[in-house]
Amino acid sequence: MTQWCQLQMLDCKYLEQVDQLYDDSFPMDIRQYLSRWIESIDWDTVAVQDSLATVRFHDLLAQLDDQHSRFALENNFLLQHNIRKIKRNLQDRFQEDPIHMAMIISRNLKEEKKILDGAKNREHNGEGTMSAMVVEKQKLDSKVEHMKEIVQAADQNIKKLEDQQDEYDFIVDTLKNRENELNGMTPKELETEKMRVRGMCLELKAKRQDVVSQLTELLNVTQALLSDLISEELPEWKQRQQIACIGGPPNACVDQLQNWFTAVAESLQQVRQHLKKLQELEQKFTYDCDPITQKKAYLEARALDLLKNLLSNSLVVERQPCMPTHPQRPLVLKTGVQFTVKLRFLVKLQEFNYQLKVKAAFDKDVTEKKGFRKFNILGTNTKVMNMEESNGSLAAEFRHLQLKEQKVAGNRTNEGPLIVTEELHSLSFESELQLNQSGLDIKLEAISLPVVVISNVCQLPSGWASILWYNMLTTEPKNLKFFLTPPPAKWSQLSEVLSWQFSSVTQRGLNQEQLNMLADKLLGSKAQRNPEGQIPWGKFCKQSANEKAFPFWLWIEGILDLIKRHLLSLWNDGCIMGFISKEREKFLLTDKCPGTFLLRFSESSKEGAITFTWIEHDVHDKALFHSVEPYTKKELSAVSLSDIIRTYKVMAAENIPENPLRFLYPNIPKDKAFGKYYPKPTETAEPMDVENGPEKSGYMKTELISVSEVPPSKLQGNIMPMSPDDYKVLSQYVSPRDIDAVANNMIDGFEFDVQMSTDFLNQN
Repeated sequence: MTQWCQLQMLDCKYLEQVDQLYDDSFPMDIRQYLSRWIESIDWDTVAVQDSLATVRFHDLLAQLDDQHSRFALENNFLLQHNIRKIKRNLQDRFQEDPIHMAMIISRNLKEEKKILDGAKNREHNGEGTMSAMVVEKQKLDSKVEHMKEIVQAADQNIKKLEDQQDEYDFIVDTLKNRENELNGMTPKELETEKMRVRGMCLELKAKRQDVVSQLTELLNVTQALLSDLISEELPEWKQRQQIACIGGPPNACVDQLQNWFTAVAESLQQVRQHLKKLQELEQKFTYDCDPITQKKAYLEARALDLLKNLLSNSLVVERQPCMPTHPQRPLVLKTGVQFTVKLRFLVKLQEFNYQLKVKAAFDKDVTEKKGFRKFNILGTNTKVMNMEESNGSLAAEFRHLQLKEQKVAGNRTNEGPLIVTEELHSLSFESELQLNQSGLDIKLEAISLPVVVISNVCQLPSGWASILWYNMLTTEPKNLKFFLTPPPAKWSQLSEVLSWQFSSVTQRGLNQEQLNMLADKLLGSKAQRNPEGQIPWGKFCKQSANEKAFPFWLWIEGILDLIKRHLLSLWNDGCIMGFISKEREKFLLTDKCPGTFLLRFSESSKEGAITFTWIEHDVHDKALFHSVEPYTKKELSAVSLSDIIRTYKVMAAENIPENPLRFLYPNIPKDKAFGKYYPKPTETAEPMDVENGPEKSGYMKTELISVSEVPPSKLQGNIMPMSPDDYKVLSQYVSPRDIDAVANNMIDGFEFDVQMSTDFLNQN
């Protein structure tokens, strides 16, 4: 089963996450129609090769042509039109930059996989537990069902009241006619009929009272439900959205919130229709102390107020502002770069379709701007909300907005209160809803979470740190002065957010051992187990960590980038311990057998680097620990870490080189831990010359091998001799004379890559 088919079987909250991956830049229609073909291509490779990306781009256009032909055979004119439009848009966007399209597809496939894996993990781990959120959802569902039952009962009662009043009117008219006839009823018959009419009148009054009481009860139930939605559910959903924005668990499905809001709106609309029907009945027949006359105006005003309250709270930012080039860093916007944002109206009623025109504004309510930058919002900043473009929800997506800084003399001075990445800005949206039947004009407004505006991509890490800190510590979207006096964070809060930074871009967060090491760096070893320990904003993002020349967060950001670029599979499989102090490292390795090693991140590299440390024993059985110079992105771009571990050698004068790495901590054989990452043996034989045997290429094959020298004084016979199997493997590539030559050219105390060559030419 394709990944796309598996995704479509998930719950709506996961499908919504999938929906957020696709927009006009790469429509979901293509993903649907070409799912098998798309998943058959290695888009990671395509995204780094311009010529291959061009080929795949034209392949995709050809696939769309095939799909258009299928729709033509089915005489489906609308889908033919859509396919033609999609193809034109793709050509406009990617004809000159096909790699960009490949990057989008590659990213979306990875995000889909994460959504799928997340759903499976939650299904495995959470079946036996019922979270508070699920319990509350069930309670609200029950309240909604109760409200719908009352609406249905009120509808039936009003129909009965209408029938009953029609019958009463008929009998009264009949009685009057018979009284006026020459041969009318006898006095006894007349009295009987009048008694019957009086009885029906009493029943009618009781039924009217019953209907009015039922509508009053319905409004009470609706008001209680509306209060739950506006004061509890909506703020909680917004808070969950904040958490999701900074890498936390995916936001709960907004579709559920929409269903509740829509159900309440339908109920209130139904009450208003019932009151109109009661007004018609009142005009036909009324009496002193008629409950309809007494209560009608009050019920109408109350229903209208509740509806107005509901609608004025129904406009929400479904997807926060985000640059498509950095989908995992929302709320950080770069000047001159387009960003997207999506609005939804939670009351999904057909009469509102195409009735709401939304306009975007930037820093609309900001009055004190002295020392702060000012921006103009460019692009299409007005949209009409409709259901057709949003999978049935009443939504509007702004896809082409961008910011331009106003160049005004004296606009920004050195006396500005905050640095660029600490300035918070506001993106707001306004609309107006007119209910013509009631003459009601409702102003609607939604505001995004605060955004940070950068002018250079190098400011992105610091801008993201501000977004993390803000959304971790406050839920007030209008608090744009937050960083004038930023509050400290508790370690219990920050540790969770740090773990999210890893789990949101990989399949593995941080465990307690790793978090303890990070607590050491921020709080000191004595305070690491105190979840209430306070970390100031400056210590997290501004001050140098442990006397290094860079802040703690920039160190973490460098490691995240290193993992994403070069270590993703190893990190996901748990091969990298990563965050561990040198003291803890020695403690863990001390009682392990020689050759046991672990992988940790360097604490001295801002750009991110990784090293490995292994244990050996001298002749007196004293533990010795060796660590190699950390590998940075530069080295890992040339040789993968698994290849480095596979071919790593230690050499000393007059010693045969050997690989000292035997077991990945705690005791996993190296080849078992890393074997699946080793390069596969070539599947193609040497080119053959039918007359003279293997064709000679004229070149010697090479391989990059990391080699370190250990001075003889440190060896003391402690390095295990190379096993016959190891020597046999090495001798396939390097002759004994070559090994000696390498050993003689070692530089004392310096680790470097040696290009070891072997002549694979057949000697005839």
